[in-house]
Amino acid sequence: MASPEALLARILEQVPQPVWVVDHLGFIVFANPAASTALGYRDPGELRGKPSHETVHYKRQDGTPYPVAECPMLRPRQTGETVHSDDEWFVRRDGSMFPIAWWSAPIDTPGGRGAVLAFTDITERLASEKAIRERDAAEIRAAESRAAQQRNLELADQQAALRRVATLVARGASPSEVFAAVSNELARVLHVVNAGLLRFEPDATGLVVAVQYEAGITQMPVTGERIPLAGDDVGARVLHTGRPARIDNHARAPGPEAERIRESGIHSIVGVPVIVDGRLWGAAIVGSRGLEPMPPDTEARIGDFADLVATAIANAATRSELQASQDELRMLAEQQAALRRVATLVARGTSPSEVFAAVAEAMARCLHAGNASVNRFDGDTVTVLALARIEPAMEHKPVVGERHTLEGDSIASRVLHTGRPARLDSSELQRAAGSIAERLREMGLRCTVAVPIIVDKRVWGMAAVGSAAPDPLPPDTEARISDFADLVATAIANAATRAELVASRARIVTAGDEARRRLERDLHDGAQQRLVSLGLQLRVAEEAVPPELDKLRGQLAQVLAELTGVSADLQEISRGIHPAILSRGGLGPALKTLARRSSVPVDLDLTLDRRLPDSTEVAAYYVVAEALTNAAKHAAASLVNVCVDTHDATLRLLIRDDGIGGADFGKGSGLIGLQDRVEVLGGHMEIASPPGSGTSVHISIPLGGT
Repeated sequence: MASPEALLARILEQVPQPVWVVDHLGFIVFANPAASTALGYRDPGELRGKPSHETVHYKRQDGTPYPVAECPMLRPRQTGETVHSDDEWFVRRDGSMFPIAWWSAPIDTPGGRGAVLAFTDITERLASEKAIRERDAAEIRAAESRAAQQRNLELADQQAALRRVATLVARGASPSEVFAAVSNELARVLHVVNAGLLRFEPDATGLVVAVQYEAGITQMPVTGERIPLAGDDVGARVLHTGRPARIDNHARAPGPEAERIRESGIHSIVGVPVIVDGRLWGAAIVGSRGLEPMPPDTEARIGDFADLVATAIANAATRSELQASQDELRMLAEQQAALRRVATLVARGTSPSEVFAAVAEAMARCLHAGNASVNRFDGDTVTVLALARIEPAMEHKPVVGERHTLEGDSIASRVLHTGRPARLDSSELQRAAGSIAERLREMGLRCTVAVPIIVDKRVWGMAAVGSAAPDPLPPDTEARISDFADLVATAIANAATRAELVASRARIVTAGDEARRRLERDLHDGAQQRLVSLGLQLRVAEEAVPPELDKLRGQLAQVLAELTGVSADLQEISRGIHPAILSRGGLGPALKTLARRSSVPVDLDLTLDRRLPDSTEVAAYYVVAEALTNAAKHAAASLVNVCVDTHDATLRLLIRDDGIGGADFGKGSGLIGLQDRVEVLGGHMEIASPPGSGTSVHISIPLGGT
């Protein structure tokens, strides 16, 4: 009967798995055929007796050999424990390597503890596993590729949607149009059942400014609806945190809004803030009926559209500010132009009444007021001097010349008593007492603003505008009216100054004329009379000279002749100082005398049926005299036409010669000195002297004043 060892050896020889046994020194004491075959030896005998680490050539996976002391397969000899591994490689006799899975256990040998080792070539298994891994990797790559393609399609779709919305923003589309487009695009690109925009209101509510629902969604807010944000919902979370928020399941969410959401069948809602100029403006919100939460990138995708919404809102605000600025500049330019027009009138010395009318019209136009007026205070009354832009439908329209007393709390009494601008808005005007307030209400005005017209530090009157609109007039109305009131004050002061100047010039001219008359009378009654008397005495003395004194008679005759010449010269001087015929016979005879004495023929056309004021006759006489003198001395004229008439209570005088023209009356001509005399009388003098076409002098003097 075989020993147990022999029996075990015969059993192991039949085992298909490679097996060997090493003694306590690491020498192979047994190997079955499967082991020798696996390692490339002819029979197991080639392995017996050899050190296992030299014969088997164990190596790590990277190909480096194990030191004998560290060889894991021999560890059971030392520890007495069973070990195994699926991650080792053996090297065949020919040097080729193959992967193995092995198992090693301690065993008692005649010399001490050894180890028994069984291993399996796992090349095919590893190849199969590799094939499976590669197949799985290929499937994963394909899935990832499909997912990437889907993401790319979704990204392209979203980018196209963003471009469409951005185009609207760039074109300056209205915010409401952008809101609607964003809601539609969000619902489409995110495949959600609803999308919308919420604007946060000061009262902690949200105003729905745009919303898009899938068919069948009911019980949900509509555009224009206000939603309370007091509960725990996405809108409230965004409002309170200023950050994106989501609720993936509203099954247990409290509050009426959550109940509406559950009734609509929506499960998940995501919202992101809309930030405009660093301020939380509202939220962009989407909802889904899916049981699964919306993708984690939903907030980021909504955020792209929220940024466009913020840009649209900011752009609209900028456009509004720009439009307001442009409107303000346009109004300023319009007012400056109106002020220049009125200032030009003032500078030209236009009459105050014309300035008042121009100011009223300019105020009404520049301030877009229902009516504008210039008014004057006189004691305890105020009089309307000018009006502009009276509404056609206004009842009981005001009229120029209308006068009111200043009792009660009226706009006029406020300006007069304070010397400062005043206004009555709708509520004040309705309560105000007095005839002026009653008159304004009767006219249908709802508010009015007035500013004082200050002349010589005294409240002379007021400039006012009124409106039938219920809203108050703009806050800068007082300042804008004041610019016109200052021009009115300047016009009034200038008119007073001009009146004083005209009066002063008139006094000077009158004093000069009186001095001329006195001098002419003094010459006529004094020196001339004495010369006449002396001449008579000389003539008597001449006649009394005896014949034998002919030489003395001749000397007296010569003295008498010289005396007659001096008298004639003095008479001519007297006539130049002030023509006596003008005082005695008037302008007509005086001009006829001038025409007879002129060295240039004069065609005189007189239409005078009465005596004129002295100052008017004197001015006309000297103008004609100077014109005839100039025509003779400088114009080389052959004829002078003089036409005089008194049509429409105005003296009109035309003097025209056929001389060489080209006269420059700014260089010492006597006519320039006559202009003051004409203007003192309120008259006007025009001179035309084109070269080669003669000279014309046109004069008009009103016949009312002196």
